[in-house]
Amino acid sequence: MATDVDIKALLQAGAHFGHKTSRWHPKMAPYIHSKRDGTHIIDLTKTVEALEEVLPFITKTVAEGKQILFVGTKRQAKDIVKKAAVDVQMPYVTERWLGGMLTNKKTIGERVKHLKDLEANMENGTFAAKYNKLEVQRFQEEIEQMNILYGGIKDLALRPGAVFVVDVINETNALREAKKLGLKTIAIADTNADPTDINFPIPANDDAIKTIQLILDYITAAINEGKAKQKSTKSEDKKEGEA
Repeated sequence: MATDVDIKALLQAGAHFGHKTSRWHPKMAPYIHSKRDGTHIIDLTKTVEALEEVLPFITKTVAEGKQILFVGTKRQAKDIVKKAAVDVQMPYVTERWLGGMLTNKKTIGERVKHLKDLEANMENGTFAAKYNKLEVQRFQEEIEQMNILYGGIKDLALRPGAVFVVDVINETNALREAKKLGLKTIAIADTNADPTDINFPIPANDDAIKTIQLILDYITAAINEGKAKQKSTKSEDKKEGEA
């Protein structure tokens, strides 16, 4: 069942509050309803339309077995973006976007493999058997530091189905790499952003925690729906195979 988008919930979350009129981007004009006290007000009917367009795409993408990469490195977004991604078992970047995370798979892949090797050696007791406590502690510290940068993409597919970002301006590098690879992009676009190159711009306040959380709730619901369809398809295929 498709997720219903509640315009009242968006209003209560403050999704309609844009930036100061002096900071607007002209390409966001179609999504702006009005001005109030020097601030642009986002047309929430456009936000609803955008979500109603992107949510079925997310469900379909996940149902096909593809991943949605979550990106949100700004202070007020990182914790809730990470939790949302972990809850639906999707890859994420919430600390710092490292150049080449999508386009330089060889270098990034080597770093991720090194991290996994360290974790495996720590878990199976190899380090404890070969090194003293101080050296083991140093390995543990390296693992923790690497997990900050690479922990969310340890299981990132070679080519995710789409990239979702919270802030168009803040995540320029991620969007640039996604575009270079021809990946579909989904982004919360505030009134100061240029939505031109975003496949699915969601016009909304990208600073308010309640707004970010609400949009993430819709996205994770769509992902869970896709996962359910994926399981259903696998189950049907298994029955047909047995038959």
